[in-house]
Amino acid sequence: MPNPQITNALTIDVEDYFQVSAFAPYIERSEWDSRECRVERNVHRILDMLAARETKATFFTLGWIAERYPHLVHRMVREGHEIASHGYGHERASDLDEARFYDDIHRSKAILEDLSGMEVQGYRAPSFSIGTGNLWAFDCLEKAGYRYSSSIYPIKHDHYGMPDAPRFAHQVRSGLLEVPVTTVRLLERNLPSSGGGYFRLLPYPVSRWLLRHVNGSDRESAVFYFHPWEIDPGQPRVEGISRKARFRHYVNIDRMESRLEQLLQDFQWGRMDQIFLGQPAPQRVAHA
Repeated sequence: MPNPQITNALTIDVEDYFQVSAFAPYIERSEWDSRECRVERNVHRILDMLAARETKATFFTLGWIAERYPHLVHRMVREGHEIASHGYGHERASDLDEARFYDDIHRSKAILEDLSGMEVQGYRAPSFSIGTGNLWAFDCLEKAGYRYSSSIYPIKHDHYGMPDAPRFAHQVRSGLLEVPVTTVRLLERNLPSSGGGYFRLLPYPVSRWLLRHVNGSDRESAVFYFHPWEIDPGQPRVEGISRKARFRHYVNIDRMESRLEQLLQDFQWGRMDQIFLGQPAPQRVAHA
């Protein structure tokens, strides 16, 4: 069994199926408002699941979603979860210059704070898109008032990754912490062990072993992530996508919810801010 003294961070990237980066070549942003939106029902299902287990989590939420479904943000806060930023419109940090990136993270932070009444301290770049080529993004995050980022994946991947980055929480700017999603170090390489498509692809006992290894051998809290669309096998199928994109998005999507139920039972989970910033209670935003 995992060490009961170690609490892992459960994180949800709140975006809808048509907003994922892999679908960007196939779905124009101008189409988003005309697509069937499934995020509302899926987030409510996740919140119900967490409530049943008395588990708290961090919701990295798009400003675009929050504006259209403010009641989701209200429920997250009411039930004791952390609201963090996933940017406004799911644009990769690596696709933006400094000015546009700052505008994006400042805009999303303001929207989420206005809706939640809580200070937004965390940020996760869409598709883990902070890496060696845009470390200036940390300067922007510090300037915008964030206290932590979870935007680096220390693996080698065709869409993202910074395999030589530190595997665990570390300070990147004064007052700004980077908390990478979790990897396991085996055979001189970092193996993904923190959720997403890998969690759906690998047999559940393998994922459980990887997380237990981090808790037991590294003596560190793991950071696990998933998306609301991953528990929704009934979502509309996007036509014309590549074979690779189809496999990555839809593999074992019908098994995801039951695996999450098992994950909640097998490990102790909590919020990013309380685990890595050591905050006992949420901080309210002071409005003029």
